[in-house]
Amino acid sequence: MSHFIRVALIVLILLGAFFVWRQMSVSPQTTPPVEVPVVVENGEEAFTSERGVSLFVTLPLKNSLVTSPLKVTGTAPGTWYFEASFPIIIVNWDGLIIAQGYATAQTDWMTPDQVPFEGTIEFTDILPLTKEIEDPNSLQSFMKKGALILQKDNPSGLPENDDALEIPILFAQ
Repeated sequence: MSHFIRVALIVLILLGAFFVWRQMSVSPQTTPPVEVPVVVENGEEAFTSERGVSLFVTLPLKNSLVTSPLKVTGTAPGTWYFEASFPIIIVNWDGLIIAQGYATAQTDWMTPDQVPFEGTIEFTDILPLTKEIEDPNSLQSFMKKGALILQKDNPSGLPENDDALEIPILFAQ
């Protein structure tokens, strides 16, 4: 009888371990929020960040042709700022950081409401591997793509406080 109990306990422990492992390995499939820009009356585009926060961008608009220096304007919630600024980053098609800077609040940022921001970011050498190409029109179209990333300032460094918005842009040649 005691042998039967031992075998039953081992089987129960193994079944329990299997179910725990199965639950841990099958995480719920969450899809990131889809950016659906909506053009509002004053020429802004409304975006939703990775964490569902609404931001409004006046410059640059989605998929617009950009040159250096790039002026970035719009509104973001006051919770995105720390000491009246938040980081802005330009990356190329491969995610390589081309330039970094800051957007600065234009009014009081110590509010949960939308606060206007403005920033200028300079960049060079967008297509460093294309210097030998004589005909710029022959560049692959993907090499002209990039993104402007508006990043919530997170002085705590805690991942649960991170948030960002990525706006596709095209580099002028």
